[in-house]
Amino acid sequence: MSQLVSPRMQARAQSTVLRNVLRLPPSVLRRIAGAPTRIDGQELDLRVQAMLRLQHLTGQTQLSANTTEAARAGMRRGTEVLQGPAITGVDVTGKHVPTSAGGVGARLYQPKGLGQPSTLLVYYHGGGWVLGDLDSHDSVCRFLARHAGVRVLSVDYRLAPEHPFPAAVDDAVESYRYAVEHADELGTSADSIAVGGDSAGGNLAAAVSQYATGSDLKAPVLQVLLYPAVDASTRRRSRELFSDGLLLTDEDMDWFMDHYQPDEEQRGDPRLSVLLADDLTGQPPAYLATAGFDPLRDEGEEYGRRLREAGVPVVARRFDDLVHGFLQFHGIVDRSHEALLEIAGSLRTALALHA
Repeated sequence: MSQLVSPRMQARAQSTVLRNVLRLPPSVLRRIAGAPTRIDGQELDLRVQAMLRLQHLTGQTQLSANTTEAARAGMRRGTEVLQGPAITGVDVTGKHVPTSAGGVGARLYQPKGLGQPSTLLVYYHGGGWVLGDLDSHDSVCRFLARHAGVRVLSVDYRLAPEHPFPAAVDDAVESYRYAVEHADELGTSADSIAVGGDSAGGNLAAAVSQYATGSDLKAPVLQVLLYPAVDASTRRRSRELFSDGLLLTDEDMDWFMDHYQPDEEQRGDPRLSVLLADDLTGQPPAYLATAGFDPLRDEGEEYGRRLREAGVPVVARRFDDLVHGFLQFHGIVDRSHEALLEIAGSLRTALALHA
């Protein structure tokens, strides 16, 4: 009988069970989650803690695996469990972005009823440059398109280890250039294109912004950096504080970097460690979000400070009760949903001020 139940059906059933568990009264959830997690003067959201506890009980304790295939399969399963109900009111069109390496896939998300032209957000998904794809961040892109009132072009850049650094950066830059050169076709104008991404995708968005301001390519009007990875050369305090049990682990981070840039001597390249760029003057305005219980927290916030010191307008927001990757479970965790709503609202406001 178990052979008649597909993996997708199993994931949907698990998603339903998880959503129902997380709707239990706080007193019951506390029994599941255990004592409050308090680190560095912060307290982890109860429902996030309960979700992590349940993942631990099922053996799902980290993002990395023995093989990239196993890790990617794990992320696909996790996406199906955590994404929640489908987001409607958005039209989605597949795209092909030509590049010097042969091209990458993309998806254009357009809120129903949105006029032309509108701002376009070129979005790069997270996953440590090794995991993730258009499907893993489909719900996030739909959410941003609908609630921020923008078009979103999600880019399926090449992944490591099959395509190590700087392949992802090259694809990110060429995809942004494509958006600028084909703005009319994408329902926008070259003066109304932003870049954004989460985690590794936030790294790529920052790298694209730096490349554009240092070349003849029109710079983005805004960079949306969501718990970005910005420095592969230095271990900071937050990586020690939140090294285990909070979704992204210290072991995961080593695993990702060993696949993306195995040469440790080259990890200070500013196309990877964007924090180490000599001059950040003239960068696009930035919205930078970090999570309190995230190994990447301190480097992301340091990047925000460096941008400010260079005279760049920055809105920095720490969601101090959340973990790395909180975008991915906005469909089942109320606090994550609230955070993504705030991000979408900030994006809408920033773009309206630009317009």
